[in-house]
Amino acid sequence: MNFFNIVYIPLKNVLIYLFMMNVVTFLIMGYDKHEAKINQWRVSEKALFLFCSFGGSIGGILGMYAFRHKTQKWYFKIGFPLILIIQIAIIIYIKYL
Repeated sequence: MNFFNIVYIPLKNVLIYLFMMNVVTFLIMGYDKHEAKINQWRVSEKALFLFCSFGGSIGGILGMYAFRHKTQKWYFKIGFPLILIIQIAIIIYIKYL
């Protein structure tokens, strides 16, 4: 039985959600970089990974390199792309379930 036969979520809604999560994650990366420069309150690394995990991985990767933020930390350089690969694998699995 296909997952989408049980729970119907219009593709348009999924795409809007993913777009918004990626924009938000990108902006949060920029905000955190700005706050790091002026030694202010920072967004936790755990929160950054959560935003990526909930669909913002492309925005996180783009934000990392656009703002040159967290690019020296191996767990971001490996973690964000790994999350994206897992998300793509889940989508493929659900599609062909």
